[in-house]
Amino acid sequence: MKLGPTPQNTWDVTPAEVSLIRPVLLPQPASVPAKPQNIVLDVARTGLVVVDMQNDFCSKGGWFAEKGADVSVPHRIVPTLQKLLVAFRAASAPVFWLNWGNRPDNADLPPSLLHAGKPRGTGPGYGDMLPSGRGPVLVRGSQGAAVIDTLKAEPSDIFVDKTRFDGFIDNEFDSILRNRNITTLAFTGVNTDRCVFATLIHASFLGYDCILVEDACETSSPAHCTEAIMFLVHLLYGFTVNSGDLIKGLTENSKVRQAQAS
Repeated sequence: MKLGPTPQNTWDVTPAEVSLIRPVLLPQPASVPAKPQNIVLDVARTGLVVVDMQNDFCSKGGWFAEKGADVSVPHRIVPTLQKLLVAFRAASAPVFWLNWGNRPDNADLPPSLLHAGKPRGTGPGYGDMLPSGRGPVLVRGSQGAAVIDTLKAEPSDIFVDKTRFDGFIDNEFDSILRNRNITTLAFTGVNTDRCVFATLIHASFLGYDCILVEDACETSSPAHCTEAIMFLVHLLYGFTVNSGDLIKGLTENSKVRQAQAS
């Protein structure tokens, strides 16, 4: 029988023998224009990461809206994300939803993070009930921590809760990726200069190939913040691409695979 967490990471086990040879994944190349250089993806080892597209950050009545943030900003990328979701699923490439989700008691949050959520010590912060009664803020399983209605998850998608700006700290994200033999990550979501960038940097430190999808990320910060992130990604951490070019590469790869299968 086969034992393993995913088809990509299994042993073959019999009463007499255990084979430690993992399945071989044939490369699925997709050429994509990128900066600072063009890239060739292996679609079989690439995943889409959607960061923090959830109600408390993006919806009216959510935490950020209560704090006065313009929640129309993250909705600018929704049509692009919808297209990317379709393209990745059609290419049989996994989708990872990386959503902020605290423990109800905040037992996993340090004072420095609680201060970032409540810098003056007043008003609702992580885990607190909002004045509107819509809360508690970003508690896992709550309405505020759920994906916005205009983006639909599929049963094959994978959800990972995070409790930091960096989506790899204190959770299982790295183990999930390695068990699926994912080596390349395409980052999308909000905010470009906060959780998206922090997660991308850590992914780079862990050895993943990092791609920032320029028009599928958004932030309420000034434009120079995004410019700085693009500069740093090009200089140190990976590549940036346009969603249309990425989708075209995935689509062409899917056509080749379909032709090979027929």
